[in-house]
Amino acid sequence: MVLNLDDFDAAARSRLPRALYGFAANGSERGASVLANARSFERWSFVPRTLVDVASVRQDTTLFGTPYASPFGIAPMGGCALFAHRADLALAQGARAGGIPFVLSAASSVPLEQVMQAAPGSWYQGYIPGDEARITALLARLRSAQVGVLVVTVDVPIASNRDRDRRLGFTIPLKPRLSLAVDGVLHPRWLCGTFARTLLADGIPRLPNFGGEATGRPIIATPTAAARSDRDRFTWAHVAFIRRQWGGALLIKGVLSADDARLAREAGVDGLIVSNHGGRQLDGAAAPLDVLPEVLDAAGELPVCLDGGIRRGTDALKALALGARLVFVGRPMLYAATVGGQAGVEQAIGILQSEIQTSLALLGCTRIDELRPSHLRTP
Repeated sequence: MVLNLDDFDAAARSRLPRALYGFAANGSERGASVLANARSFERWSFVPRTLVDVASVRQDTTLFGTPYASPFGIAPMGGCALFAHRADLALAQGARAGGIPFVLSAASSVPLEQVMQAAPGSWYQGYIPGDEARITALLARLRSAQVGVLVVTVDVPIASNRDRDRRLGFTIPLKPRLSLAVDGVLHPRWLCGTFARTLLADGIPRLPNFGGEATGRPIIATPTAAARSDRDRFTWAHVAFIRRQWGGALLIKGVLSADDARLAREAGVDGLIVSNHGGRQLDGAAAPLDVLPEVLDAAGELPVCLDGGIRRGTDALKALALGARLVFVGRPMLYAATVGGQAGVEQAIGILQSEIQTSLALLGCTRIDELRPSHLRTP
């Protein structure tokens, strides 16, 4: 019985090989930031208004001129093909059916052109190198595919310490190991429904969306020096370079600092996503919800979104009441795709929409834009 997003977590955990579930669930090092994301929502409590006519409640919103059915979207996630057959398409099409934004990760396995054709309006998230020629090639490809929203992730200049993943034998690039093979055999639903099905239909998953070419290396291949280079050289000067070339919406993802929010505004970006990468990069980084008020203050009129720790409708409403325009949900949507494909994703979206609808009414709000900081208090 799936009643909330946490139920998808439990179902996916029983279906997936231990190492693969750990890759999705674990954070870096001690996992302190993963815990901080969840606990940050507990520090706020609601102050509902009463005797309000809530017979009709709406949760639709608009961002960058596009109307959405709900104030949340699906966050970018890499390696989804390991969890479900063509999971990137399941997530994109599920989001389109639910009327919410989907952000395709550069570390996805379905070519972005196919995703845009199947789910027009999807966003693209990139890990951008500090190389103007490669940036220009990528932007040309995005324009050709009719991508309208570019999300530049800035909190992954280098790979983080994933101790728990290494202990389970899971590395990037993926290296075949006896322990992983045994782990897979012990999970026959995943072995047949995802691993074998993917190999027979598509071969070894590739990573075709990092750059200007749709070719892309297999996930088991060691990246070339060229593929690895220059991300650690990406700076605000490159953001300005992208802004001059890119006519669509441009967002920066991975901002936790008010100072960076000011620099982003000066660089001419269109919005920010406050995020600590789901706790997967710098362990001990601040929870996005904790720094959201100061980032909002520094961002001025820029729309600010939040990613990290959203599991219930009440979590989303706390971030929205503080001033976020949209929130993004990652792991639970991947777990939903794992256990149910596109139908599972649509079910997860419906659950969160229902929770938001109910909680809005109980707060005494009939629209998302009625939420205010006054609806919250800290202990």
